[in-house]
Amino acid sequence: MSLEDERRVGILPVESSRSAISFGPIFAGAVAAIGATLILLLIGSGVGLTMVSPWSGESSSAASVGVTAAIWLVVVQWLSSALGGYLTGRLRTKWAAVHTNEVFFRDTAHGFISWALATIFVVGFLASSLMSLAGTGVGALGNLATGAAVAGGAGNTATSPDLSTAYFTDVLLRPQQVGDRARTEDGAAAAEVSRILLRGAATGQVPDADKTYIASIISSRTGLSEADARARVDASLKQIDDAKVAVQAAADKARKVASTTALIGTLSLLVGAFISSAAAAFGGMQRDEEEDLLISGRSF
Repeated sequence: MSLEDERRVGILPVESSRSAISFGPIFAGAVAAIGATLILLLIGSGVGLTMVSPWSGESSSAASVGVTAAIWLVVVQWLSSALGGYLTGRLRTKWAAVHTNEVFFRDTAHGFISWALATIFVVGFLASSLMSLAGTGVGALGNLATGAAVAGGAGNTATSPDLSTAYFTDVLLRPQQVGDRARTEDGAAAAEVSRILLRGAATGQVPDADKTYIASIISSRTGLSEADARARVDASLKQIDDAKVAVQAAADKARKVASTTALIGTLSLLVGAFISSAAAAFGGMQRDEEEDLLISGRSF
C-alpha cells in the first residue's frame, strides 16, 4: 500500500497546511513587554532622580546609584519578559490534534520570539538615545578642543604650525640665555613652555635640557634662584604625571565596570528569555485547561 493509500484510509495522519507559528499573539506579547519596559524605566528614572541632589552631602553615592540602577534594569527585564511571555501563550488559539510535548515546545518558542522582538526594539530605542547623547558630548568636546587650540595659539601667528614642528623650531632658535621675548612677553613665554610640556606629555618625558630651559625662564620672570626654579619645574611635572596616572586608573576602573555591566546584562537577558518562554508555556497551558473545562461542562 502506498503512502497516499495509507493517508486515505487513516493509517497515517495528514500533515496540516497551517503554520505552527502565530504572529498575532507574538506581536501582542512583544508590544505589552515594550510598554511595560518603558513604564518601568520611567518609574526607575523618577526614583533615581530622588537619589541625587545639587546640594552637597544630600545625594547618594555614585556606587549606590549605579548598583540601584543595575538592579532595577534587571527587574525591569524580568517583569516585562514575564508579562509579554504570559500574554503570548494565553492569547494564542488552541492547537488541535497536536501532541502535548509539541504544544509545550510551540508555546516556549512563541515566548522566546516575543521576547526577542521586544528586546530588539528596546535596545534600538536605548541605542538611539545614547547615540544622541554621545553626539551632543562629541560636539561639546569638539568645541572645547577648538577653543583650546585657539587659546594655545594665541601667542603665535595667524597660521599656527604643527605642534611638533613648533617645538623643534623653538629648540633650533633657543638661545643659550633666556631670550628677551620670553623674558618680557607673557604670551611668548607661556606658549613656549606649553609646547614643551605638551611635547613631554606626548613622548612620556621632558628632557633635562628642556627642564633647565623652563627653570631659567621661571627664574628670570619670578626672581627665584635656579635651584628653586628647577624644584618648581620638577614639582609641576610630578603633578602632571600624577594626573596621567589618575586618568589611567579611572580608565581602567571604567573598563572593569563596563566589562561587569556587559556580563550582568548578558546574564539578565538570558534569564529574561527563559522567563518569557516559561511564562508563555504557563499561559498556554492555562488557556488549554480553561477551554477543556468549558468543553467538559458543555458535554454534561
